[in-house]
Amino acid sequence: MKLAILSRGPRSYSTRRLKEAALQRGHDVKILDTLKFAIDLQKGAPDLYFRQKKLSHYDAVLPRIGASITYYGTAVVRQFQEMDVFCANTAHGIMNSRDKLRSLQILSRHHVGIPRTTFVSDKKDVLPAIQRVGGAPVVIKLIEGTQGIGVLLAETSKAAEGIIELLQSQKQNVLIQKFVAESKGKDIRAFVVGDRVVAAMRRVAQGQEFRSNVHRGGIAEPVELDEQYTETAVRAAQILGLQIAGVDMLEGATGPQIMEVNSSPGLEGIETCTGLDLAGAVIDYISARVDFPEIDIRQRLTVSKGYGVSEIYAPEGSPFVGKTIKETTLTEQDINVLTLYRGNKVIPNPRSDRVIEADDKLLCFGKLESMRKMIPRKSRRRRRPTVIDLVSEVADSQHAENPEGLDSKDE
Repeated sequence: MKLAILSRGPRSYSTRRLKEAALQRGHDVKILDTLKFAIDLQKGAPDLYFRQKKLSHYDAVLPRIGASITYYGTAVVRQFQEMDVFCANTAHGIMNSRDKLRSLQILSRHHVGIPRTTFVSDKKDVLPAIQRVGGAPVVIKLIEGTQGIGVLLAETSKAAEGIIELLQSQKQNVLIQKFVAESKGKDIRAFVVGDRVVAAMRRVAQGQEFRSNVHRGGIAEPVELDEQYTETAVRAAQILGLQIAGVDMLEGATGPQIMEVNSSPGLEGIETCTGLDLAGAVIDYISARVDFPEIDIRQRLTVSKGYGVSEIYAPEGSPFVGKTIKETTLTEQDINVLTLYRGNKVIPNPRSDRVIEADDKLLCFGKLESMRKMIPRKSRRRRRPTVIDLVSEVADSQHAENPEGLDSKDE
């Protein structure tokens, strides 16, 4: 595998460890300064130049994009994506996670815990907003702060109002967030790679400091996460579109509360704390994805007429409930189960012997006619089109108008 690590800090611990892990596994790896790229655009031929020379072919890219170069860095990553190079984290995922407000907006519509948060512009809305999150004390955060920078604790509503007014006068956007007192200056950092947590540590603030970041003097200890925390970390990363992420969670009274999801998590603190080879886990994951890429559902949709994607719901009383996926005979009907959704749990590529439970949802790819027959007759008579109908229309129209692939506007 030929791997490019996008980083402006070739001597930083994380970048060095990732390069070292790749070399140990026999891969060809280069560290490329993100700001030394030029992006060339022309009809049908997206391209990249590095230090004034046309970039050679790479199998995969591992972005380490700092907050100060988010816009240009994600543009470079997006160009790699357009050139069909596998990116460990996509530009979309990086952008989602980099903006604290944006990430919480996305997470808020899903069943993952987040601290009560509000965002206001008018100073008249500040005090009502503080009351809505539970009153003082509150945490005030800059939307694009990192490593604990731009995170303040206001003990009173008056103090919070003054801090917010000052920050807004400096054209800074801030969030007002409920202070999770039971966490007591502690948080969890879970390191997610793909669909699993490969390591986790608990960070504990020192002295009067409430921020537990190691960069702020916090100390770390390895921790074994229970299923609830593991599932929450993986699900948060997946929702934001990240395959490699550091997920920071507070230990709330009602369970894990997502604070932040980092698309370029540092390795030094957590590798030192746990003694685990996380750089190796990242490289192994990228290598596996390059060797065995996931099926592009959009491509299958355009080249296989009569096939598409649909969600099959198994409510209480469904003939599927209590059966294994194999026993449902879906495979025999040319229907493949891509993902199983069970409550807050996301199970990609579920095993054929997994038993379906009431209220499970199956994301499937297969024959549209076979999946259409599974819709109850009453539902089929409704005038409102089903997911399958819409996918079928898209598939048929694209075969007639564009047999070679999707136009960019359809992506």
